[in-house]
Amino acid sequence: MTYSIKNLTSTLFIDVETVSEVAQYSELSPIFKELWDKKGRRLLGSGMNYDDAKHDLYKNNAAIYAEFGKIICISAGYITSDGHLRVKSFAGHDEAMILEEFAVMVTHHFDDPKAYFFCGHNLKEFDIPYICRRMIKHGVSMPNMLDIAGKRPWQTEHLLDTLDMWRFGDIKGYTSLALICAVLDIESPKNDIDGSMVGKVYWEDKDLERICKYCAHDVVATVKVMLKFLHARSLDEDQIEILEWKEGL
Repeated sequence: MTYSIKNLTSTLFIDVETVSEVAQYSELSPIFKELWDKKGRRLLGSGMNYDDAKHDLYKNNAAIYAEFGKIICISAGYITSDGHLRVKSFAGHDEAMILEEFAVMVTHHFDDPKAYFFCGHNLKEFDIPYICRRMIKHGVSMPNMLDIAGKRPWQTEHLLDTLDMWRFGDIKGYTSLALICAVLDIESPKNDIDGSMVGKVYWEDKDLERICKYCAHDVVATVKVMLKFLHARSLDEDQIEILEWKEGL
């Protein structure tokens, strides 16, 4: 499947923010402590005392694993027929509700893998598998666009990954969205946090709105990277509309 400028209005650009399922290691149930300990020891490696490190290991790493973390925000953006970008965030403390609302939106507007695309940075290895696994956990019906379990690469061509595209076949390392933006002279989003700070901002600062802004701005950055790949004109600020998520609304 060939992707071109004409497909932009058929593309949903997404980004996901995750945190550990509980605030700290001591809050884990006995079974999840045991299971995390097995993973944590592998992460730590030999020669270091696991008991001294387990609390920080959980705090700093659990969020990236769908089995030990949870989704707190999914930001999704699309380009309208008149060339404007609209971004909306599905967020909250009830993960099942976030996933249900996102699934309903996808099913109603983007649920044909032969006609629509998903695009994100590290989408194939992180965002999509994470969303799917958490949907299974909560019993959320899987939209066709996400029903990819066991499928071959040529059966998931509707999933566009800017990290994968930037690799050009080189699979040795990871290149951050921020670095690609810098290389391509794309103005970085004016965020006051980065991915490593999301857990602290959520659990300690209790500031989900701040995380939503960060997530939405990453969607904007991903769109601009894709426009670079397509040799298309970038977006002006007045062409970007971010619908702010507010606690309690």
